[in-house]
Amino acid sequence: MPVQHNTRNFEQGDRVDGHTNGDVLTLDINTARTPNLRSQTEVTAVASQENARAGIFDRSKVLAGPCRIEVTLANVVEIVKPFVPARRYTILLFGNDGGPDLTVGAGLSDGSDERYRKRLPQKAIDQIVATERELVAENVRAHSAFSAIDLDALGAPDNIPLSFIGVPIRIEAKVAGTLTIDRFLDDKSRVRLDSDARLLTVIAHLVGQTVKLHRLFASDRERLMAEKDRLQKQSSELKQSSEFKPPAGKCKKGHAKGIVGDSPALRALLEKAAVVAKSSSTVLIRGESGTGKELVAQAIHEQSARAKRPFIKLNCAALPETVLESELFGHDKGAFTGAVNSRKGRFELADTGTLFLDEIGEISASFQAKLLRVLQEQEFERVGSNQTIKVDVRVIAATNKNLEDAVTRNEFRADLYYRISVVPLVLPPLRERRTDIPLLAAEFLRRFNSENGRALSFDASATALLMRCGFPGNVRELENCVQRSATLAPGPLIVRDDFACSQDQCLSAKLWKRASDEMAQHPRPPTPVPENVPALPDEPAPPPAGAVSRADGEQAPLAPADTRLVRGANMIDRESLIAAMQRAGWVQAKAARLLKVTPRQVGYALGKYGVEIKKF
Repeated sequence: MPVQHNTRNFEQGDRVDGHTNGDVLTLDINTARTPNLRSQTEVTAVASQENARAGIFDRSKVLAGPCRIEVTLANVVEIVKPFVPARRYTILLFGNDGGPDLTVGAGLSDGSDERYRKRLPQKAIDQIVATERELVAENVRAHSAFSAIDLDALGAPDNIPLSFIGVPIRIEAKVAGTLTIDRFLDDKSRVRLDSDARLLTVIAHLVGQTVKLHRLFASDRERLMAEKDRLQKQSSELKQSSEFKPPAGKCKKGHAKGIVGDSPALRALLEKAAVVAKSSSTVLIRGESGTGKELVAQAIHEQSARAKRPFIKLNCAALPETVLESELFGHDKGAFTGAVNSRKGRFELADTGTLFLDEIGEISASFQAKLLRVLQEQEFERVGSNQTIKVDVRVIAATNKNLEDAVTRNEFRADLYYRISVVPLVLPPLRERRTDIPLLAAEFLRRFNSENGRALSFDASATALLMRCGFPGNVRELENCVQRSATLAPGPLIVRDDFACSQDQCLSAKLWKRASDEMAQHPRPPTPVPENVPALPDEPAPPPAGAVSRADGEQAPLAPADTRLVRGANMIDRESLIAAMQRAGWVQAKAARLLKVTPRQVGYALGKYGVEIKKF
């Protein structure tokens, strides 16, 4: 009679190694007459997989620390060791040219990169990269993926089988490196090969995400340091030059570097910016996307007393909260695993200068409280430090978001809103400064000619067509329009037919035309209007806000064709109403003074025509 053992059949649907087993796995009790070491090891390995995964994910938090990439990868090896026993662990990363860029293993030290690289089986690595799949070899000497040179590199002995596992590290869809291990084969490690390969695949995915993040930060850091070096060099040259006129902070009134245009709306904005530059008050720049908020911020800095000091920029929407805190405030040595050195944040780098925070409306609610304290007290602590650092930084923030609505919905702190909106500046959209369009288009074409070695110019019909476009994407869309037309222009002269809108291929025009049709189908209900609305002289008015040109040169309206409010001989036409609201910054009381009517009459007219009031 067979000896009874505590064995059972793993039926379909049972959990094996964290996965549902689709096949029937049977531990045959007939083979259990003698101790079956492999079966016992296999059951033990299966039972330990869930704990291994949980432990890996728990310890992988260390990968989020902002430290050198080689230190981070060495931490990965330390994470793997307790869960995947091996003789050697190696992480290989490729550079942009496809060649080896960095090799890391256990025991990071000077020269370890070359030492670990020499021990890699090159033929096996090439197969992993080419197939983009893992490679599992129970015995490298019996596997076709390993050449004699690879066996020497691995140091594979003749009398003891050596197993190998290698998995690809991906960044998006591209193989950016490999994670490999090798170990001497025994009954215990033999049954772990497939499960360990799955664990290494999970870890390789985490490594790929971490490397991608590090490379993005490194690129941004290099750009920032290059900008700082440029400013220091420029400051040194200005000190040595006796011919520099005018001195810093004395730019010509109504003009700023990099900003093109001479329209009344732009001149008024730049004159106000020149006045604001004389103080250190916090400025909030508001405006639609593509209006040039960063250029205005830099103009304020260059016309201020801080012009020779750093101008540091940060896009708040581009970073997660945990990274944003380290980027702004810096971190101390030992603040987290891998923080081998102290690092200054953007506030420290901008000390005595200006810090530009773009897209400030996108920061999280928890981080808003931290930022509020720095803006109020001009002091903070680095991550992992209790030492308070005092700075003298002028903050300029920018957003295209309606912060008032965000405050109402409890998405943005009211106290932070009041703190950053000390001096608000509203940038006019391009449709409110149409006289600047020819100047901007000529500047963009000049840059295109300089970069591409061409000598293109605009025909009069091309300039006229640009003047009639609404450009909802503002200056950025105009620049793209000029570059696209210049790229496709067959001759030295850009004419009307070279533009996409003349061929009914302008996607922006189609988008806003659809919005116009929807508004026309659902107009606002009419509102009673008093009888004493005064008459206004008929005069040409600029195209309504948001209108876009079609191929036939006509404007696509944003409201129904009912464009006049009539009460006997007294009337306010829709075009004059919109033009007045635009000039007044969509403030009804100011528009009423321009039209010489009462604010209530302006309100009635807005309701009658279904004009949507813009809020900033």
